[in-house]
Amino acid sequence: MLKKVLIANRGEIALRILRACKELNIQTVAVHSKIDADLKHVKLADQAICIGPDSPTQSYLNIPAIISAMEVSGADAVHPGYGFLAENENFAEQVEKSGFTFIGPSAKNIAMMGNKVTAINAMKKSGVPTVPGSNGSLDEDETKIKQIAKEIGYPIIIKAAAGGGGRGMKVVFEEPELINSVKITKTEAENSFGDSTVYMEKFLQNPRHVEVQVISDGEGNAVHLGDRDCSLQRRHQKVIEEAPAANIPEESRQKILQSCVDACIDMGYRGAGTFEFLFEEGEFYFIEMNTRVQVEHPVSEMVTGVDIIKEQLKIASGENLSLRQSDISIDGHSIECRINAEDPINFLPSPGKINAYHPPGGPGVRIDTHVYSGYTVPPNYDSLIAKLIVHDESREAALIRMKNALDEMVIGGIKTNLELHEKLISDINFSEAPVSIHYLEEKLRK
Repeated sequence: MLKKVLIANRGEIALRILRACKELNIQTVAVHSKIDADLKHVKLADQAICIGPDSPTQSYLNIPAIISAMEVSGADAVHPGYGFLAENENFAEQVEKSGFTFIGPSAKNIAMMGNKVTAINAMKKSGVPTVPGSNGSLDEDETKIKQIAKEIGYPIIIKAAAGGGGRGMKVVFEEPELINSVKITKTEAENSFGDSTVYMEKFLQNPRHVEVQVISDGEGNAVHLGDRDCSLQRRHQKVIEEAPAANIPEESRQKILQSCVDACIDMGYRGAGTFEFLFEEGEFYFIEMNTRVQVEHPVSEMVTGVDIIKEQLKIASGENLSLRQSDISIDGHSIECRINAEDPINFLPSPGKINAYHPPGGPGVRIDTHVYSGYTVPPNYDSLIAKLIVHDESREAALIRMKNALDEMVIGGIKTNLELHEKLISDINFSEAPVSIHYLEEKLRK
């Protein structure tokens, strides 16, 4: 087993990792920016090291500083959490070359899945269904681009191969818009990601966002932990997630789950990962793979009883996957609400001091958060401050439990999106049936 893990992250995920390490008797090192000295996991870690100023580029994204902290602290591994350097193949490679263990997949797998074109090609080889598209990057041949779009059928979407977070995408409904849209997307891709490569896909108009959680040891053993529905999104950012995804034909579900397991084995994938799909009219279409633990991993933990972070740590320690698919069963239903420090109306960030904090409680209620009364939310980072998760025997019961938990939760001194979550959980359309990825945006425009 690993002896000491450096946590290269902040906030709730850093605290989540610390707790898993402590339960496995692994010592922890918390690296932090200057402004984050009062984070809960920094106070609880065996060792804490300030690695730079408040700016993420000078601290949490500073690879030399993090590796230096590993050397100074005597850590033998690093857990990147999500965001920051979690899917940076250069970071993973430098960690391994420096003689440490990267708790995640190989740099090769990160790079393969980080480029949408190579990811799609890899999925096709493993039999994972993909969205009809250009089957590769678009060159400068305008006639060829028009022909590809015609064969796919409008509307189509132009995407940056290195894109993410909703950037580097443009929908095209008619041919006259096509060439200019390709040029605009290439420019945005170059400016945002340093890579102008773009590709084309069929634009699905009312899909759901369904993803599959996997764990694999890179030694030919892999399991899935079922699926999740993450369709309630704003600007391509998830707001509410749930497991399992409701109203999926069981035959289609089992087929896609197994294809993800097969893909992990084919790739020699190591660690936790998530295959993301668009689901429309009974069909799954692969869009990307996240080579890290997801923000929404707790809902999969709640319905399976599997601690995903612990499994990551065990695999990184060199252990083979102890789980078999027959060990995994889906029990009940779980829902997660992402609580952000932001105005619930205009969604502007709301940093500041929390002067009152009361978490909800009761059976089947879980709160993953790093905040406490007196904590000051800094303006420098993502606005996520807590994840409220519930579990119950059915989706209907879980919705009621979430409503009650939201009623109990108090965060004073700053603005949060609790009000938005209360409206969404009580929304008749959402509670009666799954909604598309466009539902929340359309609701907010009304």
